[in-house]
Amino acid sequence: MARLRIAAVSYLNTVTFVHGMEHEAEKLRADVVLQVPSLCARSLADHSVDIALVPVAALLGNPSLKIVTPYCIGASGPVRTVSIVSPCPIEEVETIMLDSHSRTSAALTELLCRERWGIEPALAELTDYSAVRNPSPRTAYLLIGDKVFDYEGALPYSYDLASEWTALTSMPFVFAAWAAHPDVPDERIAALEEALAYGVTHTEEAVTASRYASMGRTAVDYLTRNIDFDLDIDKRRALELFLRKIAPVSC
Repeated sequence: MARLRIAAVSYLNTVTFVHGMEHEAEKLRADVVLQVPSLCARSLADHSVDIALVPVAALLGNPSLKIVTPYCIGASGPVRTVSIVSPCPIEEVETIMLDSHSRTSAALTELLCRERWGIEPALAELTDYSAVRNPSPRTAYLLIGDKVFDYEGALPYSYDLASEWTALTSMPFVFAAWAAHPDVPDERIAALEEALAYGVTHTEEAVTASRYASMGRTAVDYLTRNIDFDLDIDKRRALELFLRKIAPVSC
């Protein structure tokens, strides 16, 4: 049987998933590539991979894809690594520079501007992350992933997007989910589930075996307190609501 091609996100938040896939490599029989979220979505869309951990906004443009496994990158409280930082209160912001690595986070930002903060800022792509340390007036910056750790506290105002979504909806949030093409056999999906289950129940082991080992307890705390990997019924409902709200924007 041919080897699976799997794309996973190249951030700390997927260390447990990657560790599980490595531990179950013999059963999984897969080649795993690590990419930023937007490239995971692109790789799945162009059939470069069979299964990918994709930003959930990407599901809107690909109706043939199916969500697989009961695992996700979600948050039931502050997620920490998806945030807007600003030199002024969000209500005074005129421009938001958007991290291009995830359409979901950008779409969530647009939604929160409309429904949570009541602002209509100009939106532009952020390519020079060093600008965060020398911000333009009334300009905020959407940051996602590991780079957030480098800029925590750099500006006086910070808005955790998972927390802001929960304040708006009283729901958790799903940033990324495992999706597959419909022709991937059920037994291969089951093997992936088994691998992911191992990873999320061996967090400390996963961190120790990863390039994030030097972060130690900080990484473990992030993975156990900020990230919620269970794609349970509440998160599925939250995901459905989010996709309904952004559909006119993203399609």
